[in-house]
This record gives sequence, C-alpha cells and structure tokens, in this order.
Amino acid sequence: MLNITIRNEQPDDIDAIAWVTQTAFEPEQFASHTEQFIVNGLRRTNQLEISLVALYEGTIVGHIALSPVNISSGEQGWYGLGPVSVLPQWQGQGIGTQLIRSGLAQLQGLGARGCVVLGSPAFYSRFGFKANSSLVYADAPARYFQVLAFAAEIPFGRVSFHEAFEATQ
Repeated sequence: MLNITIRNEQPDDIDAIAWVTQTAFEPEQFASHTEQFIVNGLRRTNQLEISLVALYEGTIVGHIALSPVNISSGEQGWYGLGPVSVLPQWQGQGIGTQLIRSGLAQLQGLGARGCVVLGSPAFYSRFGFKANSSLVYADAPARYFQVLAFAAEIPFGRVSFHEAFEATQ
C-alpha cells in the first residue's frame, strides 16, 4: 500500500488541483473535459464544501470535491460527490478509494444527511451507494445516479447540482 496523505486543500494547491483534474479526465470518453472548471466554479461560489487532496511524497496525485445539491422537495443536508480525480499513472492503487472514504467521513462529521454520485455502479457500490428511484437526476441513466443516506431517510425529488457543473471554462 502506498504511503498517501489525505488533507484539506490549501490555497497553494489550487493550480495543482486544476492540473490533476484536467489530466485525470483527459483520456476519459465519458468526461465533459470541463471538470477542472467545475471545481474552480464551486470554489469561487463558496460551494466547495469539502476539497481534499491526496499527496505522495509531497506531490498532489489526486483530488475529491463534495458540494451541496438541491432536491426539489426542499430537503437540506445532501451533497454531491465529484469530481474525483487521480492522475492516470496513480489510478488503480486505492488513492480514489482513500479520498472517497475520507470525504464521506468528513461529510458525516458535518451532520450531512446523505450524498449522491453520478458514476460507475460497480465502483461506487463498494462505499454503499445504490440507485434509488426516490431521488432522480434527469441528465443521466438512472443506474448511474446513486444515493447514500447516512442516517436520514432518502427523500423524494429531483436532484440538481450547482450551476458550476455547467461550466465550460
């Protein structure tokens, strides 16, 4: 197991986070290739609730963002997980898993009611995420939109992410 340190982002990390995010998503066909702009937009609008970096020997090799989501029912305390970025040469070594576990633990520490993610069911199910028809995200197939309730019941409604997710630069 690699000796990875997970910590909250610091102001000096912003450029490295943007580079890691852009580099991590470059080869991905499913990506919007605007993920670095999403993170910056969330930060700029004070919606980047949790921003963690993974360091190996002092170098940032991964990043995770968590931000509030809106639910049409008005339910509060729910967050969206992502983007999660790990440099391609570091993928498959558990760094993303460490970032996600740390991010979810911090969310629970804040008293969050739950978290949603848009991504691979095979990957995110290991953290307890499951598709649930109570919460709907219209912009993706239902099986890729997954929910993790911490202590709360899963509310009914449509989920929308912050407008930063529409960022193009």
